[in-house]
Amino acid sequence: MGEKLNRTYRILFTGIGRRVELVQAFRQAALNINIDLKIYGADMTGTAPALIFCDFTRTICGMKEPQYINELLYMCQSDHIDIIIPTIDTDLLVLSQNKDKFEKIGTKVLISSPDMISICRDKNYTADFFISCGLKAPKTYNNYEEYPNIYPCFIKPKDGSSSINAFKVNAYEELVVYAEKIKDYVIQPFISGKEFTIDIFCDYDGKPIYIIPRERLAVRAGEVLKTQIFMDETLIQESKKIIEKFRPCGPMTVQVIRQNSTNEDYFIEINPRYGGGAPLSMKAGAKSAEAMLRLLRGEHLIYKTNAALDGAIYSRFDQSVCISSKIKQPLKGIIFDLDDTLYSEKEYVKSGFEEVGKFLDDEEAVKQLWKFFQDGRPAIDSYLNLVGRNELKDKCLEIYRNQKPQIHLYPGVNELIKNFISRGIKVGIITDGRVEGQKSKIEALGLDKIIEDIIITDELGGPQFRKPNDIAFRIMQCRWRLPYEQIAYVGDNVVKDFQATKQLGMQGIFYRNQNSLYCSGNNCFENYMISDLCELEDLSLGL
Repeated sequence: MGEKLNRTYRILFTGIGRRVELVQAFRQAALNINIDLKIYGADMTGTAPALIFCDFTRTICGMKEPQYINELLYMCQSDHIDIIIPTIDTDLLVLSQNKDKFEKIGTKVLISSPDMISICRDKNYTADFFISCGLKAPKTYNNYEEYPNIYPCFIKPKDGSSSINAFKVNAYEELVVYAEKIKDYVIQPFISGKEFTIDIFCDYDGKPIYIIPRERLAVRAGEVLKTQIFMDETLIQESKKIIEKFRPCGPMTVQVIRQNSTNEDYFIEINPRYGGGAPLSMKAGAKSAEAMLRLLRGEHLIYKTNAALDGAIYSRFDQSVCISSKIKQPLKGIIFDLDDTLYSEKEYVKSGFEEVGKFLDDEEAVKQLWKFFQDGRPAIDSYLNLVGRNELKDKCLEIYRNQKPQIHLYPGVNELIKNFISRGIKVGIITDGRVEGQKSKIEALGLDKIIEDIIITDELGGPQFRKPNDIAFRIMQCRWRLPYEQIAYVGDNVVKDFQATKQLGMQGIFYRNQNSLYCSGNNCFENYMISDLCELEDLSLGL
């Protein structure tokens, strides 16, 4: 269990599209329970808005292409994905049918069994399933000529989703027109009443953890725009009947209409995945994203009663993000990372080791400490253990952390910054790390003398404000009163430096520093990539 608590978890959303709120919910859940989480997003194009909010993005072929599963398997194996979370109906059956292939390479798939997925993909089977659970469902017809003259009615594809090609019909003549237009349709009597979605989350064995009904107050293209949590006991108990027979793995949403005239519930459809509005239940208290991460970590969870704030109303809105990688905007501000961007962090490490060596009065200490460091081992711990002086660990760490470092700016950096300032370009620094340590670096480099706007993220309130958190970037933009599009950020760590900048619409400039502690060798950075800081001079003129 200890190993599971400390490791990095990698989740992959397929068909991620517009699921920004879902990605954000998992990001917040990981923060809440202190999990190191990396989020991967896969989509057919590189322009899906939710990709901007992922740590890593992958382009993949269409889900109906014969090579889809092989491409996905390769992706999961290469990226060491722990679990796949599908988000659209097209993906469900093919993933369910190939679940064993993914588990053989160590990747779980948050998906129900193929026979249950098949029930959901055909409205005829879905209606029969509800009835087998002892629930009501609108009677289904597959031939308009056999449909009794009960209007209004509803006609839709038997395997449809997102209300695509779903029409309310008021007369026989309309029904004929739509029946000729829609292939493999179903017809159901129209049920007039309040519409509800029930957000369900179960463990791997299909045992419920959360059941959250909510009323659909406003809908667009099948996805809720406004909803109200409605913790109705009847809907919850009816949901338990569905869960008992369906045994869903992970998330599931159920659509139901409570008929105005009879107050009876008619069940319409099942989506064995996260629904578009599922993050709204999470906001109300049903922490299903957190539950999924806990399950991944091996924890046992039980059903949570009254998990959501009953009566809470949520209203959604659209927001835009810039996904183009080459925006030509005049550059009015530039923010630098500090460590391994403006100076060599290895130089700082060596400086600290030299101070520790002086304290230990051991000429070989610095060489040994550096060797342990290069080997990826905790240098001070390893050295003190080697020489049998473990009792000095706290003192050595104190000396290392409180050093007055002997470090220097990379060649040309001082002149580069002064040149930007002379051209009227605002210059700032955003850096992560212990406040005292970062301040000593800034002072040793003389940056406090030439740059006014310096933000140490830990000084804002602790490590949770470090990149990729966007708070520091928002503060800098507020100080400068510049559009995000006219601000560039220069950093050396692809993993964490550019997530916030992408989401805010800033330009990212990746300094591919071969001497960096975190050099990724990434040759396909999405915005601009430089190998020498001097290239910024020309790049700033072209932006």
